[in-house]
Parts: sequence; structure tokens; C-alpha cells
Amino acid sequence: MAASDDEDDRALRARLDTLSGALKAQRKPAEELPRPEGGAPSSDGFGSAMSLGLRAGSEFVAAIIVGGLIGWGLDRLLNTKPLFLIAFFLLGVAAGVWNVIRATSPLSRAKTPVKDETKAPSGGDLGGG
Repeated sequence: MAASDDEDDRALRARLDTLSGALKAQRKPAEELPRPEGGAPSSDGFGSAMSLGLRAGSEFVAAIIVGGLIGWGLDRLLNTKPLFLIAFFLLGVAAGVWNVIRATSPLSRAKTPVKDETKAPSGGDLGGG
């Protein structure tokens, strides 16, 4: 009876190895998977959208907090109570909006090609002489 169990185990192991090999042959490596135009990863998935939303929200909140803290610190240091707090809070809001626009624009998510300096057009000398 023990010999039968060993033979069954060996047969199952051989079958499992055969199936694993067949699956590995069918599965494409990550480097060979087709990418959308521009080479950027697809942003269709829920996880990618959630990641982008959390990034945009955290950058917006962080910019406002940093601006408010700088303004509060300057107000305490210079004894000008609401002036710098309001100014830097508004600057933080503006910086936060700019960061959200920059983070969510399609151009920032696509790979930007590296500029080749050898192909740049030759400009005139800025020295003026």
C-alpha cells in the first residue's frame, strides 16, 4: 500500500511540473507586455486611479499646511498676527492647485524623452559681439 501512495505522489508531482512548465511558457514576461502609446503604464485600473487621487489630494493638503505654517511662523517672529498667515496660506493654496494640475496632467504621466543637445539648433551668441 505504501508503494501505491509513492507512485501516486510521483505521478501527481510529474503532472504538476508539466502544468507549471506549460503555464510558464504561456505567460509573457512583464518586459514583453504591450504598453500604451508613450510607454507609460496604463492608468485604466482602479488602483492607478486611486493612487493618482491620493497623490493629488495629499500634495494639495501638504502645500496648504506648509504655506500656513510658514506664515504662522513669520507672524510669530515678526509680531504681525494675520498678515503673513493669510498671504502664505493663499500661496499654499495656489501651489497646491498647481501641484494637482501638474500631477494629473497626461503630459506629466507620460515618459518625456531626454533632449539630445547635439540636435539642438545653433543659436546666435548671447554676448552681442
